[in-house]
Amino acid sequence: MNFSTALPTFVITLREGVEAALVVGIVLALLKKAKQSRLNPWVYAGVVVGIIISALIGMLFSVIIQALGAINPQYTSVVEPGLEGIFGVFAIIMLSWMLIWMTQQAKFMKASVEGSITETLTQNSNAGWGVFSLILVAVLREGFETVLFVAANFQQGFMPALGAVGGLAAAATIGLLLFKWGVKINIRQFFQVMGALLVLIVAGLVVSSLQNFDEGLSNLALSSRATESLCFYYERFTRIHSCILGPMVWNTAKILPDEQFPGIILKALFGYRQHLYLVQAVGYLVFLFTIGGIYFRSINGGATAAKNNGRSVRNPINTVKD
Repeated sequence: MNFSTALPTFVITLREGVEAALVVGIVLALLKKAKQSRLNPWVYAGVVVGIIISALIGMLFSVIIQALGAINPQYTSVVEPGLEGIFGVFAIIMLSWMLIWMTQQAKFMKASVEGSITETLTQNSNAGWGVFSLILVAVLREGFETVLFVAANFQQGFMPALGAVGGLAAAATIGLLLFKWGVKINIRQFFQVMGALLVLIVAGLVVSSLQNFDEGLSNLALSSRATESLCFYYERFTRIHSCILGPMVWNTAKILPDEQFPGIILKALFGYRQHLYLVQAVGYLVFLFTIGGIYFRSINGGATAAKNNGRSVRNPINTVKD
């Protein structure tokens, strides 16, 4: 079994899970402060239902993928990598947007949650449902991103899903450490490290998605003469096995193969390939300089603002999270 394929989903689920855990912890603390702990079961119900719905969405994606592949078995080798590439694009968009948006909105998270809870508690008859909805949305938002990432790697089997379960368990443990046992954790630093890892993982997903599109189009081009022209690069310019990715940038198969340690870890986490093509290299660098640049400018700006305001980052209730 290739456990390395579980690492990216573990990191993503850990980061997204801790975000959800912070929301849950803040809500529980606010309910306790307002002497409304009777609503705690609604919080736990929101967490459980959110996890179940996320899992069901993942199962639905799996069924759709299998059904599309079964429509015409002849094109299974085209459909599967194509769908994996499409889900990869969606995952790249969602993870990038949430990474930047959450970094920019982090300073308002506690105030936003507190405002929502205060408004909910004024509605005595519907307070429980209001708390439940708030938690459900928080868990579903993070869960959907993980489900998209797993769907973008469905050909790797159940290992990405196992990594998601491990990340969820680790996130729950961190939540308990913060809010139940009062352990001091530098939340700002945690999210900065996880965010940097996430940028590299998603950049690797750009490389993988391009590879999937290339594989799908290659298989389609080989299926009939009518589609041969799809592989414009391979057919017209070179004998190197690239359909749409252009010339090979490097070939490190003998130095650092991507199916052996440590190359397999680099491949799983950061999209390393022993055969890298021009379009993949350009896509990787463009992502790092655009999305990565925006993210790192955001966290540097947030750190400067927090330092100037003398805010603490060790109290989970007053955390300014990046």
